[in-house]
Amino acid sequence: MPWSSDRLGGRPRESFGLPLVLVAVVVLSSRLLLFSTSSDEKRLSIYSTVANYSLPLSERNGQDYVVLLEVLDPLGTVTAKTEGNRWKVRSNDSEAEFIAGKKRVHIGRKGFDLPANFLLENGHGMVPLSSLPQILSRILGSPVTFHENSRRLFIGNAGVHFTAQVRKLSNPALVINFTAPVNPSIATEPGKLHMHFSHEALLPPASPVLTFDSKTIPSASYEESNGAAEITVTGNAPMFATFSDDRKTITVTAAPQTAAQTQSVPAAGAPATAAASSGAAPLRPVPSGTVSSAATAFGQRQYFAVVDASHGGDERGAALGDQLAEKDVTLAFARQIRQQLESRGITTLLLRDGDINLSIDQRASQTNSAHPAIYLGVHAASQGPGIRIYTALIPAGGESHGPFIAWDAAQAAFVSASQATAASVAVELRNKQISVRTLAAPLRPLNNLNTAAIALEIAPPGGKISDLTSPDYQQLVASTVAAGIVNARARLEAGP
Repeated sequence: MPWSSDRLGGRPRESFGLPLVLVAVVVLSSRLLLFSTSSDEKRLSIYSTVANYSLPLSERNGQDYVVLLEVLDPLGTVTAKTEGNRWKVRSNDSEAEFIAGKKRVHIGRKGFDLPANFLLENGHGMVPLSSLPQILSRILGSPVTFHENSRRLFIGNAGVHFTAQVRKLSNPALVINFTAPVNPSIATEPGKLHMHFSHEALLPPASPVLTFDSKTIPSASYEESNGAAEITVTGNAPMFATFSDDRKTITVTAAPQTAAQTQSVPAAGAPATAAASSGAAPLRPVPSGTVSSAATAFGQRQYFAVVDASHGGDERGAALGDQLAEKDVTLAFARQIRQQLESRGITTLLLRDGDINLSIDQRASQTNSAHPAIYLGVHAASQGPGIRIYTALIPAGGESHGPFIAWDAAQAAFVSASQATAASVAVELRNKQISVRTLAAPLRPLNNLNTAAIALEIAPPGGKISDLTSPDYQQLVASTVAAGIVNARARLEAGP
């Protein structure tokens, strides 16, 4: 029997633009705290026909609060001003007036009480999370639906519906059709396949659990939490997912036995060291998902280096200029670095060799599957100057146990090799009079990688943005970085 969602109208998915966690990837040096945000941090996701975005919450006096200006700003022109203990905000021709330490609020000519006092902290007006539907519906003049337990808020006709049913073929397949393109991160564990939707306005189905008349794929379930939605498929065999119809369809099938027996790449969800030694899954499964065209070469060639151009697709990264997106700059540098490494005999895989979307978890999963000796993440910034080189900082309490590898501490065994590589690259950059700094931070995907790993953030040498697109500067940086990798080769080949 089919499984369908039945709330709100569907629409093509709007990009999260620069969601907070991705902004942290864009400008590593100034937003490191976002990398170290705990997965337990409370977040609110807002979906509208204008923008989809996510915001952090703060707790005050036992209540969850959100900064109202941050909620309204992506939805249209908004202005705010403080007059003594009064805070006024104007958006879409509606004006709201709040008083610090008071519950009473006036929007237009109507007043009502908040469930808790309005707070004014350093000029930022903060309202109780539970009051958002009433505030937004009056300011915006649109219906608002709030899933309070999961902290997901839908404005107007924002929403993506889906249906799911099993096709009884020789190899049964669960076909999930969406009303808009989706790009979930996908993780596997024995007997389950998880699809995590952190950006999409996915709506709940009529029933959270559905059983199918299939021994291979007997059931699926839907749940929401902390601003995200997840579909979990239960099966009696290893499963994998494929995308079609411009990412509006996901098909889940059992992996053929012959493929499972001969596959040279470990299944997504098992880091290389754990898969080889015991077949055990890590403490947190490694998400997979769509695979870039480069990934098809994994079984054909052994790569010494993986070069990863950050962002791509609808994730543009930092706006480095009026017409210059970070995703284009990082791809240009990554291609130059690959060319320079290959010319020195270093076999290199370019993880993203086109304008495609890859989540952080997908980048980690594909890198771990390729078994390289070194990973180089490439980022760009408009301020600097020069280059910053990052290595991972393993969070406390993330230790691995026995054959199980903690996802956020997979890099632990390779930190020394990563730091040695960073030092080698830094020496070469200084020899070329390029300003360089080396730093350690709990970055992703560095923390999730089972190999030596560094991230480069490249800024223009003299603060002139056009230098980032200069062939001379790109070649100078690429050749110097490649020389540093070559000098560290013996250390990298020695392993952790």
